[in-house]
Amino acid sequence: NISKDLKCSLPVGLGLSETKITSHGFDSTKEGVVEAGPFPGSSASPKSSVISPSSAAASRLAGQGCDLIIPTGGRAQQKSGPVLLADEVKNPAMEKLELVRKWSLNTYKCTRQIISEKLGRGSRTVDLELEAQIDILRDNKKKYENILKLAQTLSTQLFQMVHTQRQLGDAFADLSLKSLELHEEFGYNADTQKLLAKNGETLLGAINFFIASVNTLVNKTIEDTLLTVKQYESARIEYDAYRTDLEELNLGPRDANTLPKIEQSQQLFQVHKEKYDKMRNDVSIKLKFLEENKVKVLHNQLVLFHNAIAAYFAGNQKQLEQTLKQFHIKLKTPGADAPSWLEEQ
Repeated sequence: NISKDLKCSLPVGLGLSETKITSHGFDSTKEGVVEAGPFPGSSASPKSSVISPSSAAASRLAGQGCDLIIPTGGRAQQKSGPVLLADEVKNPAMEKLELVRKWSLNTYKCTRQIISEKLGRGSRTVDLELEAQIDILRDNKKKYENILKLAQTLSTQLFQMVHTQRQLGDAFADLSLKSLELHEEFGYNADTQKLLAKNGETLLGAINFFIASVNTLVNKTIEDTLLTVKQYESARIEYDAYRTDLEELNLGPRDANTLPKIEQSQQLFQVHKEKYDKMRNDVSIKLKFLEENKVKVLHNQLVLFHNAIAAYFAGNQKQLEQTLKQFHIKLKTPGADAPSWLEEQ
């Protein structure tokens, strides 16, 4: 309104008593001019109508809804428009919107590439040697998982048998004390069952150690390599998607409108090519180290499994115990504070 405009037009720091308003006719070129100066009769020297505002004055103007621009010379000038006191700050919302736009565009390109490949229309980059190694790894993982499952079943069944043998040995020992006429017969059977149970526990220790080692190999080491393989395959899809885009643009016309697009597409293609090459190199290195580690781990575990099974069914208690010592497998002694691995089954 008029009063607000008049108030905003007054120089900062001057009251109404220190100004005079000259009103002219409608045909005057100076209609409604506000002149800042000393009130008639005042001994103060004339002042310029342009005043350098202080920080307090700037705050007052901003609070009254007045637009203020601070020029480089430090003088205040009245002008319509936003308040500019510093360089324009980046808008976080716009940055997020740009990230979402880039993600959506990348997702669209990759989805189009996948569909095109499945329909047999698009071309894909293939490293035959690397792809063969990845297929073998996935097939081996399934086979190792099956061995792991069967070994766990054997461990469960052996544990139940050992538990039954120990109970049977206790029952024979009890009858040996209560049946004088069959004291020796019950005693022999009690000793046999207890010995079988003890050897069974030793064999269980070897089997469970085998299971733990194979489980680490399958579900940690191999799984970690397959995670890198997934990242490599995603990088390959992105690389082919941007490669296809660049090829399509290069087949089209070259003019002032298409040249910037071709240049931008070439830059994006180069970025994804470098990412693809890096991931392919990472997968090759991990596959090499995995193969070395797999051979070492499985060699030791297969030797352990064979020797323990053979010694147990041959009734060779000494060899069975020696096998566990060879692989540094320790069984918890009965009566220990912590529950034994048998009790944790």
